[in-house]
Order: sequence, then C-alpha cells, then structure tokens
Amino acid sequence: MPFGDRSVVSQRLEFVRLASMEGANVSALCRQFGIGRTCGHKLIARYLSEGEAGLVERSRRPRSSPSKSTSQMEAAVLSIRAEHPSWGGRKIARVVARTEHTHPAASTVTAILQRNGVALGAMGGGAKPFIRFEHKAPNDLWQMDFKGHVAMRAGRLHPLTVLDDHSRFCVLLGACANQTTATVKACLVAAFRRYGLPLRIAVDNGAPWGSGGGGDFTVLTVWLIEIGIGVSHSRPYHPQTLGKEERFHRSLKAEALQGPPFADLAQAQAAFDRWRHIYNAQRPHDALGGGVPLDRYRISPRQYREAIEPFDYATDDLVRRVQQTGVVSLLGCAFKLGKAFARKVVAFRPTATDGVFDAFFRHQKIETIDLNALKR
Repeated sequence: MPFGDRSVVSQRLEFVRLASMEGANVSALCRQFGIGRTCGHKLIARYLSEGEAGLVERSRRPRSSPSKSTSQMEAAVLSIRAEHPSWGGRKIARVVARTEHTHPAASTVTAILQRNGVALGAMGGGAKPFIRFEHKAPNDLWQMDFKGHVAMRAGRLHPLTVLDDHSRFCVLLGACANQTTATVKACLVAAFRRYGLPLRIAVDNGAPWGSGGGGDFTVLTVWLIEIGIGVSHSRPYHPQTLGKEERFHRSLKAEALQGPPFADLAQAQAAFDRWRHIYNAQRPHDALGGGVPLDRYRISPRQYREAIEPFDYATDDLVRRVQQTGVVSLLGCAFKLGKAFARKVVAFRPTATDGVFDAFFRHQKIETIDLNALKR
C-alpha cells in the first residue's frame, strides 16, 4: 500500500513509529509500505529530528508556546472537542498536553466544556475506564468481528474490524459490501501483508468464521489454520469474550458513524481510514495510561506466505484424509468432522482414556473423538 494511496502524513507516521521500535526491520517495513529504503531512512531521520512536523512538506506551527494564555488553551480545548464530539475531559486534556505544551487537569477541561455550554451526556465521555486482561505482547492475539450493518444512500455497509489485544491497535477497519468468506479473506490478506501474522485470532460463532452456537470450523477458519494462525471461538452468548472489540465498536459508532449516511463504500472507506489513524495515533486511551495504540504496537516477525506451506504430523500420529462429505474413518469407525475439512489431512492422537482421541488439523486441536460411544 504505497503512501500515495491514502493520507500521506498518517501513513508516514505509522511507518516511522513502527520503524523506531526496538528490533524493527526497516528494510522489511519499506517493502511492506511500498517505499524505497532511501525514502524510508530519510523519513525516519526527519521524524527523529523534527517529530511529526518533519513528515509534512512544511509546518508553520511553533514547536513550543510558553506564553500561551488561558484563552488560547480554552480555544484549543473547544477546537478538539468540536473535532471529536465524543471525547471527554481525560482524552482532551491529554491531547492538549501533547500538542499545546500545557498540562490542564481533566477537571479543568470538563469545566471549560461546561462553561461553554457543551453537554457531557451520552456523547461526552466521563465514564470510568474498564480494567481488562490483555495479552503480553503485540500479535499474541487479534480480535475480529463485524460491526453489524450500516445503511448507506445505496446499499449496506458491513464494517469489518480487527484489533490487536495487547496494544488496542486497529489492524483492519474495512468498509465491506457483505460478510462473505471471500470478502473477509481479501481484507485479511491485505492486513497480513502489511503487519504480518498473529499467533491467534479470536472470533464469535457467527458466519463466516463460525457456523452457529458451537463455533464450528468453516472454510475461512480452516484457511487461517493452514497459514499458521490459531483460531478460538467465544462462548455462545458471551460477547464479553471479545470485550475489546465490543468497546472498539462503541467508539467507532460514536466517532465515525454518527454523520449523514455514506454515499458508497469508497466514501465509507475513506472516512474509516481517517478515523483509524486518529484512533491508532492520536486518540488517548485510558487503558494505555493516556497513550495511543501506535506507541505499543509493532509488526509481527511472522511474515505472510502467499502459498500454503506443507505440514508434517508426528510419526506416531494416526493420519487420515477427510472425505468430500466431511466424514473420516478411524479404527473402523466413521464420523463427521465437517465439510470445511473436506480433502484435508488430519491427525488423531490417543488420550489417557482408552478409545478417546484428540483430532488435530495441523497445529490446532479441532475435536475430541470417543470411539467407545460410536461403537455402541
């Protein structure tokens, strides 16, 4: 995705922030962002020397304003609130501290808003932050879901969202025309090419990554396993399992979907791209101590391979090929693993209980089979 395809400054900022991470492979990042190494190193040098101002052609904004008056700070607060009407005192105070070189208390910002007649109701922030478990490192787990469907002037929009569990970094925000396997796969491939592969992706039990209440495997999740990603399904009727996705969807609705209906998917995607940059690089997160996701995220060292690589099971595994109907046979018993595994090679490993086997597809356990029950 060359810089010219989307907002130049936001793409450059994402590149240099990722390239500045300890152990970052700058050459690989240049390839993934579609720029030359000379250009990449030049951007990094300008960023280290001048900050974000070095990523634009020229910046007339002063680096510091020690003599800012209270009225100027108040104007900054109101300007930020007007641009982001769902942000409350904590977020705005942190942005003011970062951009205006003054450090108002959150209560001061709230007072400014109230004094100027800005209502702090459902759109006004002020809610106490949630405390949630997070994985230890970026790309240990991504959470993925659709944000329902949104009406446009013509047709429907299905926002596809993917969030890194550790950093809250929005890996993918796609304006999709549908929720089909082909659409999701195309979006994921683009994300994998840019950011590499996570160790695991968590999804709910709906299509196209689940087939109902049991979270059965589908063509899409089988493909994810084939390229080396673990898949986990949330417990039925427990949306809190994907809590960060649920919280992200609330922010998406409040901050990016409140205006007039989009004309088409292209307009929706352009709006999503702008908001995704704000979310990743500018919007303070209480769960991150006021930081932004881009401060904590780094690209995965596990690169996406265009072709599926062969996989070797252990020598003592009982290896079988699944029939076109999804049926497989083991020790004289036939049972169904599902059509998503049609013509795939699976392995069975005995458990501590006689006649009970764990079924594996590549690295992932997919089911436990009790041959004793099948023989009755």
